[in-house]
Amino acid sequence: MIDGPYYLLTVLGVLGSALVAGVFCAFSTFVMRGLAALPPAQGVAAMNAINVTAVTPAFMVVFVGSAVLCSVIAVVTFVLWPDDGTVELLVGSALFLLGSFGVTMVANVPRNDTLLGLDPETPEAAAYWPSYVREWTRWNHVRMIASAGTAVAYVLALT
Repeated sequence: MIDGPYYLLTVLGVLGSALVAGVFCAFSTFVMRGLAALPPAQGVAAMNAINVTAVTPAFMVVFVGSAVLCSVIAVVTFVLWPDDGTVELLVGSALFLLGSFGVTMVANVPRNDTLLGLDPETPEAAAYWPSYVREWTRWNHVRMIASAGTAVAYVLALT
């Protein structure tokens, strides 16, 4: 059984990754569908506004903080190599670091940057919008599943 500070780190990892999974789930299940239903100029403008306001201290503490926490959990696991939960802790950390944080950096953020560079009222923005929604949402599903998988793996490590 994991105990002491290591236990607290793992519980915080569960909470952080589950919160991130919830945010990604909301976007995958209804936010993007709602934005896609808007005329392209309105959808682009709304998504750009969301992308700018998402980079707030509250969300960044949870998202980046969870990535840091997963890194710490992975390092501590390698150093301590506990009798119980090692595989679950390493799998959970890898899921978040690669499938949530990594995918954000290599798939979602570049698409956000491209969208932000477009004037919502232009034909270019209207042409890009359908593929943006499809591709961004597809990668967001990956982030959601990876974040939820992290929470599950960490819970399994605690049991």
